[in-house]
Amino acid sequence: MASSSGSKMDSGPARSLSRRMTRAQSVMVDLPNEDSSTVDSELVPSSLAAIAPILRVANEVEKENPRVAYLCRFHAFEKTHKMDPHSSGRGVRQFKTYLLHRLEKEEEETRPQLARNDPKEIQLYYQQFYEKHIQEAEYTKRPEEMAKIYQMASVLYDVVTTVVPSENIDKQTKTYAKEVERRQAQSQHYNILPLFATGVKPAIMELPEIKAALQAIRSVENLPMPRIHPETHVQDETSERPVERVRSVTDILEWLSSVFGFQKGNVANQREHLILLLANIDIRHRHLEDYTELDMATVVELSDKIFKNYRSWCHYLRCKQNIKVPQGADKQQLLLIYIALYLLIWGEASNIRFMPEFYGILFSNVHPVSGDPYQTAVRDDEAFLRGVITPIYQVLRKEVRRNKGGKASHARWRNYDDLNEYFWSEKCFRLAWPLDQKADFFVRSDDFQPPNERANHGTTGKQKPKTNFVEVRTFWHLYRSFDRMWIFFILALQAMIIIAWSPDGTILAIFDEDVFRDVLSIFITYAFLNFIRATLDIILSLNAWRSMRFSQILRYILKFVVAAAWAVVLPIGYSSLIQNPTGVLRIFHSWGQDWRSASFYYYAVAIFMIPNVLAAILFCVPYIRRTMERSSLLPITILMWWAQPKLYVGRGMHEDMFSLLKYTQFWIMLLISKLAFSYYVEIMPLVGPTKAIMQMRVYNYEWHEFFPRLKDNLGVIVAIWAPIVLVYFMDAQIWYAIFSTLFGGIYGAFSHLGEIRTLGMLRSRFDAVPSAFSQYLLPSSKSEGSKRRDQDESMERRNIAYFSQVWNEFIRTMRMEDLISNRDRDLLLVPYSSSDVTVIQWPPFLLASKIPIALDMAKDFKGKDDDELFRKIRSDPYMHSAVIECYETLRDIIYGLLEDEIDRMVVREIYYEVDICLQQRRFLTEFRMSGLPILSQRLERFLSLLQQTDYDDEEIYKSLIINVLQDIMEIIIEDVMMNGHEIYERTNIHLRDSQSNKREQRFEKINIRLMLNKSWIEKVVRLHLLLTVKESAINVPSNLEARRRITFFANSLFMNMPSAPKVRKMLSFSVLTPYYKEDVMYSTEELNRENEDGISTLFYLQKIYPDEWTNFLDRINDEKNEYSDKDKLEQERMWVSFRGQTLARTVRGMMYYRQALELQYFLEFAGDSVFYGGYRTMELPEEEQRAFSDRAQALADLKFTYVVSCQVYGAQKKSTDNRDRSCYTNILNLMLTYPSLRVAYIDEREETVNDKPQKCYYSVLVKGGDKLDEEIYRIKLPGPPTEIGEGKPENQNHAIIFTRGEALQTIDMNQDNYFEEAFKMRNVLEEFQKRRGGPRRPTILGLREHIFTGSVSSLAWFMSNQETSFVTIGQRVLANPLR
Repeated sequence: MASSSGSKMDSGPARSLSRRMTRAQSVMVDLPNEDSSTVDSELVPSSLAAIAPILRVANEVEKENPRVAYLCRFHAFEKTHKMDPHSSGRGVRQFKTYLLHRLEKEEEETRPQLARNDPKEIQLYYQQFYEKHIQEAEYTKRPEEMAKIYQMASVLYDVVTTVVPSENIDKQTKTYAKEVERRQAQSQHYNILPLFATGVKPAIMELPEIKAALQAIRSVENLPMPRIHPETHVQDETSERPVERVRSVTDILEWLSSVFGFQKGNVANQREHLILLLANIDIRHRHLEDYTELDMATVVELSDKIFKNYRSWCHYLRCKQNIKVPQGADKQQLLLIYIALYLLIWGEASNIRFMPEFYGILFSNVHPVSGDPYQTAVRDDEAFLRGVITPIYQVLRKEVRRNKGGKASHARWRNYDDLNEYFWSEKCFRLAWPLDQKADFFVRSDDFQPPNERANHGTTGKQKPKTNFVEVRTFWHLYRSFDRMWIFFILALQAMIIIAWSPDGTILAIFDEDVFRDVLSIFITYAFLNFIRATLDIILSLNAWRSMRFSQILRYILKFVVAAAWAVVLPIGYSSLIQNPTGVLRIFHSWGQDWRSASFYYYAVAIFMIPNVLAAILFCVPYIRRTMERSSLLPITILMWWAQPKLYVGRGMHEDMFSLLKYTQFWIMLLISKLAFSYYVEIMPLVGPTKAIMQMRVYNYEWHEFFPRLKDNLGVIVAIWAPIVLVYFMDAQIWYAIFSTLFGGIYGAFSHLGEIRTLGMLRSRFDAVPSAFSQYLLPSSKSEGSKRRDQDESMERRNIAYFSQVWNEFIRTMRMEDLISNRDRDLLLVPYSSSDVTVIQWPPFLLASKIPIALDMAKDFKGKDDDELFRKIRSDPYMHSAVIECYETLRDIIYGLLEDEIDRMVVREIYYEVDICLQQRRFLTEFRMSGLPILSQRLERFLSLLQQTDYDDEEIYKSLIINVLQDIMEIIIEDVMMNGHEIYERTNIHLRDSQSNKREQRFEKINIRLMLNKSWIEKVVRLHLLLTVKESAINVPSNLEARRRITFFANSLFMNMPSAPKVRKMLSFSVLTPYYKEDVMYSTEELNRENEDGISTLFYLQKIYPDEWTNFLDRINDEKNEYSDKDKLEQERMWVSFRGQTLARTVRGMMYYRQALELQYFLEFAGDSVFYGGYRTMELPEEEQRAFSDRAQALADLKFTYVVSCQVYGAQKKSTDNRDRSCYTNILNLMLTYPSLRVAYIDEREETVNDKPQKCYYSVLVKGGDKLDEEIYRIKLPGPPTEIGEGKPENQNHAIIFTRGEALQTIDMNQDNYFEEAFKMRNVLEEFQKRRGGPRRPTILGLREHIFTGSVSSLAWFMSNQETSFVTIGQRVLANPLR
């Protein structure tokens, strides 16, 4: 095995000995049945992760030079043995055995190609590789290509040093290696911005906002540079004394990393994140196309957003903010430092991100940046993780272990919220900086010691109790959680029963003195209910008293004492109103004999209601309530302390006055209706029967009767009233459903919802769709807005031109999704506006059967008046447009097809004669309408021939076209025109020569190459459709899902929505999808596997979607697509997977966002040139086309990022399970199909720490490369993140740091998206920029969902319609008026 060439005689034992050590008996690794190259590089054990790049290089060069690939694997084997000589790591022994067997086989099969021995072979190959791929490559290759090339060159040189002794490496190789080492630091795999990459600079790096942001974060001139302190060793007197060095940094984030010790992956990730944030915010403040400096307002705006919670936290705890800008300092630089510090902490916080107030401690203890020299030594990359994040994480982890898998009581362990509430009090400042691990936050309980945990962290003592709240599971929560509702309904029921029981029985009885006095007893009931509430407050919070502040405990006690006092005082006072009290009131009457004044009760009620009156006043003035809740003044604090417990969250959430008015009006109307119904329908009808039953005397009771001896037949009364009381308390929900439906329907009508519900309604209003599209979905300036009010024909054509780009892409995506057929697609496409036609070109489905009807109308017309015929045609605008379009398009087709100038002159004369006759209103006298049907038949034949592409003999095909064309011209001249012979006379062709050879040779010279012109063929196809389609357009498309999407999109254009900004000025956003082990794509085996009923998945879907399966077969069998048999099988898998709840369907849907952004940029870039072509048929020089494509992709990268958090992707990559390998392969294929897709996963590695294997966890972001994935960022975690909390939130949390932009859309992996809805995303994002009358902009936005599995069963159909109707209405009402 080339051991002689690979050994260094002066560096220990020969490598052959080390290889022999691996020949021990071991089990061969169970490798999946797939390409060995993938096995080599992707199934490397986690403890040998450094070997994977070497094996990838071996796979890359194997086809070109198998011997070099063998040497690479030899180097990988040598490195493997050095890393783990005893094969103690998991799977290392099996991997060594496999690699050794392969090396033995390849040593015999491969031979050097460039030289006679291996040392010379690898050096020559390395030199050739450098000269071929690296020299001058930075001017021709992209940055990602250069990153891969430099990585390969570095690995190849490592192989050189392994195979060739250092003294035998030639000078040229060393020179190339030094150059590679110098450049490799600037060539790294990147996410979006190639900040340090070499090669052709991408278009995104040329954007002025990116340049300005990059320049701003690289401003480090005024910062104190960190010093690298030398290591202290025992030195001789003659030795030189080590000198302190100042470490140079390139930007603010690297400076912060050297000060605090952040990881390199975290720094690189947040560097790009910060640049993109600054660039996107800055461009919205600019009106210039080119600039170099970042606007200060941009930094201030970003600072206000990021530190909003920190400033609120400081205000809550009455501590000073530590974000300071000293006088005379560079404000922009300092603010950027604080922003970058926050992002770096956030990027490394792992599970601590669920405790946002923890950041406040860090910022309150971090010393502000000053101009003094910074003397602290440079920290290592994991200092912050080790010193700050890991201790907090360990506290979380220990608390989760106390949970005992959900079996322990909630009172025995603390979750995220409990630990986060620790930072809502002044006690959190005891943590200090650096963190004091003896603080009470780190205290562990005595009765719990996690296994394998050392007790040198923190102190051992009593377990820290939960904070503020401990859940107690009891049915009393039904009352305490909704106490105000229960109190209101109970008091209202009492008052209504008293009024109904009065002799009058009407609502006016309340003005009777006795009735009014009885009604006043509701305040006594209120006092007792309030006492129950105060008692429950103490009982339900008793377990949390150990951790509560004294002020909170005092509040509970005082509330209880006051409630108890009122429960005694009010009955005493009320007894003074009763002349002869009985029952319980007699006792209170005896207590209050000295308080005989009847006015005492009224005063007592007035005092008792003061808190409620004040609360009502503050409720009606939300600004004062909001200010009081956020105030730190002592009197206001005491007042608010009594009104509600002081918590950090939920303060100042009141809306504006107008929203409050709508909210109050809604509930007043609802409660009036509910109480009126309850009074007149439920309570009053029972009063009379109840009185009658109470007066009845029953003396003989049967044995089975209950409560026979109760006074006034009370048992019967309870039995009658119990159902009514239950309905009384429950029907509020029914009334809410009624009112929400009414208000939601009215609000929807005013919002223009449901104006287009069917295709028939779409046809009737399609002419208004382009203008609505331009109004809402296209950005417009004020000047353009004023012009659009003048809807002349040119503006209408402009609107249709823009609309056609999006509509046609929409229709094409439905065709690619197999929702519609090729014929449906052709009927639905809107022609790109052309100057060749004087009328507006509508889609053929609107013009279907218009031409045949017009021909029949003209043929059967008996009059000679042109005006009457044309009036009938003009009565239908679509028919009029179709007739003129056919007329002009036929002229262009025939004129373009003819080559002979005499033939063209004949055509011009014919059309000239038609135009003159139309102008002089003698068309019917000069032309025979009876010849039009046969002319139409020949035109259909002519157009069908022009569309044929599968002819064998070009001459025969050409002759067929000539014959039909001659027939058409003969019919026009002889059968249709009265004086057609005059055409030949004007062209010097006499009528008597029409039967000679000269006439037969007319129209024989045609340009058959014109059929290669795509735009000309589109005219032919469209004209053929207009002439032949005779069925009603109401049936196009026939697919129900396609109809739903078309009508929904058209209807949404008439809704009230924010106007669309330009692409560069829109909010940037990301989409995050969590994924665990669900289906990515179905395999061929899964498609054909039959269930117990003998039904396969493929067969089932074919029966559910028969029309879509037919469309699919038409697409894959179309010769234009050129699908191979393998491609057809892959397309079949995709067809099935896109109809299930798979990750592939979700990724395809989310990637429509990017496609929509590129189309939006095209509409802005092209301007009025859209009149002359389409998005896919744009004709530009090659360089301009490439520049346009690069700029469109740059803006799409700037505005949109898609991250799929595949939690176990790393484990699936190394797994030998067939399903896991299938998931890995499918996810990899998705990354290769969509280059902008990013996959984040949690990587588990075995690393040696203190000579012991230890599991380490990383958050990793990868993207698709040429054949495999490429790692972009790797950030170490304090431990396994999914052991804390729940799986899905933790999966999202670890990946959220890789998202970009100012908005984040969370999408589950069973959801989908549509292109037409993706086009409206920038309108949706504008909702975050609008103020809805309140003090705050919205921060969470909900979108309606469509359940696409509704066709599977009747239950699914019901749930789908429920989501569409009731859920949507409910959310609409909650947004307005109940916001």
